[in-house]
Amino acid sequence: MVILTIPLAVAVTLILTIFLYAFHQTKSMKTPAFINWPFIGMLPQIFWNLSNIHEYSAHFLKSKGCTVEFIGPWFTNMEGVMTSDPINVHHIMSKSFDNFVKGDLFREMFEPFGEGIFTTDSDKWKYNRTLLQFLFKQRSFEAFQEKIIHNKVEKSLIPLLNQVQQQKGSVVDLQDVFNRFTFDNICLIVLGHDPNCLSIDFPEVAAEKAFNQAEESIFYRHTVPVCVWKLQSRLQIGEERKMTEACKTFDQFLFSCIASKREELVKKCNKNEIDAESDETNHVDLLTMLIREEKKNKEKDSDKFLRDAAFNLFVAGRDTLTSALSWLFYLVATHPLVESKILEEIKENFGHKEKPWILSIDEVKKLVYLHGAICEALRLFPPIPFERKEAVTPDILPSGHHVYPKKMILFSLYAMGRDKDIWGEDYSEFKPERWISERGGIVYAPSYKFFSFNAGPRTCLGRDLAFIQVKMIAASVLWNFGVHVVDVNQVTPNLSIVLLMKHGLKVKITKREI
Repeated sequence: MVILTIPLAVAVTLILTIFLYAFHQTKSMKTPAFINWPFIGMLPQIFWNLSNIHEYSAHFLKSKGCTVEFIGPWFTNMEGVMTSDPINVHHIMSKSFDNFVKGDLFREMFEPFGEGIFTTDSDKWKYNRTLLQFLFKQRSFEAFQEKIIHNKVEKSLIPLLNQVQQQKGSVVDLQDVFNRFTFDNICLIVLGHDPNCLSIDFPEVAAEKAFNQAEESIFYRHTVPVCVWKLQSRLQIGEERKMTEACKTFDQFLFSCIASKREELVKKCNKNEIDAESDETNHVDLLTMLIREEKKNKEKDSDKFLRDAAFNLFVAGRDTLTSALSWLFYLVATHPLVESKILEEIKENFGHKEKPWILSIDEVKKLVYLHGAICEALRLFPPIPFERKEAVTPDILPSGHHVYPKKMILFSLYAMGRDKDIWGEDYSEFKPERWISERGGIVYAPSYKFFSFNAGPRTCLGRDLAFIQVKMIAASVLWNFGVHVVDVNQVTPNLSIVLLMKHGLKVKITKREI
């Protein structure tokens, strides 16, 4: 035993010595290079730059020709390729789509997502996508979504901001406001249930808090070796215990809504109140539509399938919208010229309307400059800053880098949005004009360059719906209120699977006089 202990102690001491030396060297560098140290790989510089990982990744990717191989500590199996090269993105997401999948490890790390559209591959993914695509295209769904947003803006968002502006000097976290708004909104659209998170007393809603915790725990799994979080999961300690408790709370919420919806539909059918086969004008939530399709196809009732579908829809339609709205308002508030142009566009098209008002879906389609501002916010601050894949069979990327099965391929969407080779010398500027043609139409960038809505066969199904929601909300708030950021220096990206603001978006609200 002593003979075995001595070499082990020496090995541990050697690894720690190398790590401390590497960490010291990293701290002393103004711009640390991506150095592969013995035993510990590239861990020191990642660890040192973790709080600023998005900017750091953009810098080193650019210095390495937009693609770099990274290696973690020898015992972690953390190896792969990181890229922000549009040609690589096009190859992986489109040209060789069938050879690149999410993979088993991805599904393990994103365990709360279940077997929904974001985590599945092959036939399961195709089934999920085909079903959701069918539901989104229903004539009644767009009208239902418009009604939900209109009511929530008119009866909750505008009154809350109006009350805040009446309290002179009052500061509100606009990101928290949008977080609550989008949670209520997605609950209504998906489940037909309003948890009323958005109210002046800012209530704590258990399901909303649990959902946030689950996402934080998923990000934690990306910051430590797989063996670490798996051990914590088995022992139910630390972040993994929080994950388990959060998922239990949120699942109870979802399964309760599913049970109530099934009971509600049975009662309606018994009373002949609906015709599930032909009533396309009946505006209903997505859960109702999913249950109807389940019955229509005579499939066995599956609450688990409905739960997974609902969870994935929450991720798609909640935090991504919160991120988009928060960064949009931050950028507009700190760029007065852009704000004045947005207001001018609104006034030219709808200045005759009395306040307060909420535009319809057809009306917001006329707001081209606002569309450009939203695209710029998504380019500079993509809601999902990283995307990952793995190869089924070995391949060589257009950049010349080799990829192998079970090895992670990481895309940095944040770095892609700040690449001058893609966006020009003014890539760092917030410039809505880059999305507007000489004739005043919208300029569409290829998805493998503007990657915020994914690319190829996995391009986001809700892209158009997302633009409509953000436009309706942004136009209403900007027309009625002035938004003033309290401390610009406090606005920094957080570390999560969704790009939100670490300290929130603290603002003062004033009444708009136009």
